[in-house]
Amino acid sequence: MDENESPTNGNRKILHTDGFKFLDRAAFISTRDLEDQKRGLHNPWRLCPITQVEEVKCILRLLPIWLCTIIYSVVFTQMASLFVEQGAAMKTTISHFRIPPASMSSFDILSVAVFIFFYRRVIDPLVGRLKKTSSKGLTELQRMGIGLVIAVMAMVSAGIVECYRLKYAKSGCPHCSGTSSLSIFWQIPQYALIGASEVFMYVGQLEFFNAQTPDGLKSFGSALCMTSISLGNYVSSLIVSIVMKISTEDHMPGWIPGNLNRGHLDRFYFLLAALTSIDLIVYIVCAKWFKSIQLEGKYEENDMPGSYKV
Repeated sequence: MDENESPTNGNRKILHTDGFKFLDRAAFISTRDLEDQKRGLHNPWRLCPITQVEEVKCILRLLPIWLCTIIYSVVFTQMASLFVEQGAAMKTTISHFRIPPASMSSFDILSVAVFIFFYRRVIDPLVGRLKKTSSKGLTELQRMGIGLVIAVMAMVSAGIVECYRLKYAKSGCPHCSGTSSLSIFWQIPQYALIGASEVFMYVGQLEFFNAQTPDGLKSFGSALCMTSISLGNYVSSLIVSIVMKISTEDHMPGWIPGNLNRGHLDRFYFLLAALTSIDLIVYIVCAKWFKSIQLEGKYEENDMPGSYKV
């Protein structure tokens, strides 16, 4: 690459920020750099454009927000795992018709459709009027925070349903492997809340990472979203393993045994609600600390590496 060409030529310029000042040293022009420029030499490992420095800063600012989204993915994972196990241990028949427990996820899809319409047509215009500014409703960070709040409500709802499921199961036969007499339709609120949280969290998360990553790193922002979901599955398995290891000590059946009537799945749900609440507090701190990317114009072809002189 010619020394007069910018490695990010054609992308919008990122304005300099004061955070992570130790990274600015990569763009300081020293006496040695000036001598190398006179000889027509350029070492990209010694001198970087301000834009490259600011790109690194943008990524570092995004990482705390990204870490806070992993716990939400743990909650979302329960819909395809423990929610189905819970539903299978409930009354799944209406007359002679049996409802497959996995089909209850259709209420999640229905909730997503309803809340997208509700958000776009009601919440967004209402918030815009209340703010009395040119901004369009809630910001991405605010929507992600609301998603975490609704996720806590979903776990509390699931825990309460499990308490009643155990109550109706143990009133008949506490050690039987049969199902509870509580109808599976009592799971509708927790599925609906998960769907509502998706609208605020996953949609807001995708828009946030795409908006806050530099032009040359848009695919990295999308990758962060996908990585959050995949890590959520891994962390969920890790939490289940830890909970079962601790809760099965002294020959106890544990919180999530094969026969849920002998376990305490409700405690696991409440544990996830507590972890998500802690995650929400950390997220609020990180959101207040976060500084949005500042973009300006287009790069010119003669954008030279380094703009600080010492």
